[in-house]
Amino acid sequence: MSYTLINKRNISPLKNDIDEYPEGIVALVDKPYRWTSADVVRKFKFKLAKHFDKRKLKVGHAGTLDPLATGVLLVCIGKSTKIAELLQAEKKEYIAKIKFGATTPCFDLEKEVDATYPFEHINKEAIEKILPDFLGEQEQIPPIFSAKMINGIRAYEYARSGEPVEMRSAHINIYALEILKYEAPTLTLRIECSKGTYIRAIARDFGVSLNSGAHLTSLRRTKSGGFNVENAIKVEDLESLV
Repeated sequence: MSYTLINKRNISPLKNDIDEYPEGIVALVDKPYRWTSADVVRKFKFKLAKHFDKRKLKVGHAGTLDPLATGVLLVCIGKSTKIAELLQAEKKEYIAKIKFGATTPCFDLEKEVDATYPFEHINKEAIEKILPDFLGEQEQIPPIFSAKMINGIRAYEYARSGEPVEMRSAHINIYALEILKYEAPTLTLRIECSKGTYIRAIARDFGVSLNSGAHLTSLRRTKSGGFNVENAIKVEDLESLV
């Protein structure tokens, strides 16, 4: 893969002709909080289509992040859109904060708390005890508030309408789980996992395993394959490219 990589070390202005980048461009971006992945793509497409004077410039991303998540988002521009799926297939690393004692319908802060549970019995030792149960290849039930397709319709559309629907499990792999901190009721966890893993679902399942409830309060993707968020540019750095 000989595409041009844009990161903190390579943020010089782009040439005016997209044909100067025959293998395309990949921008390593730190997605802002509350932005959708599509928001970032639209921002890049608007700016770069004008810069290259190419109305039908192809721009996409490799691996969706929820609006409330931040961190590594790979924006593929031009011919590099053809390898987006290959980039998306790489292992991911996240830093997640999981709060015990309450659940939400979407398993994160997008919706209000819908139920509360005891959490005083949960300590670091209890969490360490269940970690091995979550490692390795497994089937995971995605959140209904997700972009999963069911009969041609996004799962979140069913959720918003209140129509019951059965979520199909997805095959995932969790390579590593590391407790970074536990200050009751909030757990800070480092997770290495395969593509398609819903960290919100891990939060849900942790709550169930510990005889409580839980939801995600913070999520940051720190790595995607060989890309590290420490080298990522901000969306506002786009101005320096054009």
